[in-house]
Amino acid sequence: MISFLLSLLALVVGYFIYGKFVEHVFAPDDRSTPAIAKADGVDFVVMPAWKIFMIQFLNIAGTGPIFGAIMGAWYGPKAYLWIVLGCIFAGAMHDYMSGMLSVRHGGANLPELVGCYLGKRTKKLMLVFSVMLLLMVGTVFVYSPAIILNNLWNIGLLVWVFVIFAYYMVATMLPIDKIIGKIYPLFAFSLLFMAVALLAGLIIKMPHLPELWSNAADCNNNNPAQMLGVENFMTKNPLFPCLFITIACGAISGFHATQSPLMARCLKDERQGRPIFYGAMITEGLVALIWATVSMYFFYYGGWKDVVGPEKVAAFMQQWDNGGGKTLVQYFSAPDVVQLVCSSWLGLFGGVLAWQMENPDGFNTIWQYFGWANQTLSVFTLWTITVYLCQKKKPFVISLVPALFMTTVCSTFLFVSPQALGLDTTIGYCLGAVVLVIACVWFYAWFRRAGNRTGKDLK
Repeated sequence: MISFLLSLLALVVGYFIYGKFVEHVFAPDDRSTPAIAKADGVDFVVMPAWKIFMIQFLNIAGTGPIFGAIMGAWYGPKAYLWIVLGCIFAGAMHDYMSGMLSVRHGGANLPELVGCYLGKRTKKLMLVFSVMLLLMVGTVFVYSPAIILNNLWNIGLLVWVFVIFAYYMVATMLPIDKIIGKIYPLFAFSLLFMAVALLAGLIIKMPHLPELWSNAADCNNNNPAQMLGVENFMTKNPLFPCLFITIACGAISGFHATQSPLMARCLKDERQGRPIFYGAMITEGLVALIWATVSMYFFYYGGWKDVVGPEKVAAFMQQWDNGGGKTLVQYFSAPDVVQLVCSSWLGLFGGVLAWQMENPDGFNTIWQYFGWANQTLSVFTLWTITVYLCQKKKPFVISLVPALFMTTVCSTFLFVSPQALGLDTTIGYCLGAVVLVIACVWFYAWFRRAGNRTGKDLK
């Protein structure tokens, strides 16, 4: 629990210190925002800052920080480091800069920003990855809530998929303040409330959890992958780069840069950018930390047996073996806060667990494809931000380091993952290092050529 509490504190401190520094680098001012200069009552609409924050949070979060954290918990407390460091220095900076670049470009979408700073060819390549990512988003963020809803109201999984798609279409076709502006804050509140309830349960229970400094053997003896029937998990999914692909939404996510322009068109003042863009990502990191911690408790130390008891666990296993669609909540009473919280959590987790019981590697495979496409898109955004900062003669190292790191992560994943080339890790790591060197040389050569050129300025 100490590592978890320190991680929570680090994210909050990171918002106030590093978030302020990133804001200082961008330097928001008093110029008119797109919501005012291009007001049309449809997409460009001034909305209250709190409502923009809630919509931005839901847009970038969804079930991402939940499922990513659940899968990432298999790596133990090391996941804390990536969530905290990735969120503060990469993800939140990525979201803030991409959101503010959209503001400065009149609410431009990500492809337009990429084309402006990285060229038309890169823009076309980025569009390919955008299509891939949207396919994965459709799989993960439509199918996963459909599973949950069907567990609650069993009217058919396909029916819920169509309902969710229909809702998305109606919400995007109407003016942003009609459905999105009214319903999304409620959904965001529900997501935050669930996270706060889980946090309260953890604090009340104060369970024994693995720490960053725990004996490695202690974690290995409670390997969650073995509990779920996933043999040789760490061999198939080495810590580097798979952890950084598995936990995407809770640390850094390229998908966020596709969503930020929606809210960039609703800001009344540029100074709202830090609490909305940077702050929403930090909030998502907090949610991911909470879910990762609950997962570690359940996976590593049998917390799920602690909460529900062996008889109810047996009933649950039998129910899923028989192909039933009821939720775990139906099996559990809630005499205290901890049991209520954990039972609700199990109701959500049940859909994922059921799928994995049938096909242990299934959800992990889908999630890693999504994660790779997601993180690759973040590479395009990070390089776009880096070029912008170079042209503006600002400290570009804040985006260059994350850009180089994520470039290496995504390329190495292609080399070593069984879902890709599946090369020997030694060969894969060497090739990943080669990609890193190439990226460094390319950037240095570009920087030298750029010289005193100012590039396309923003007005």
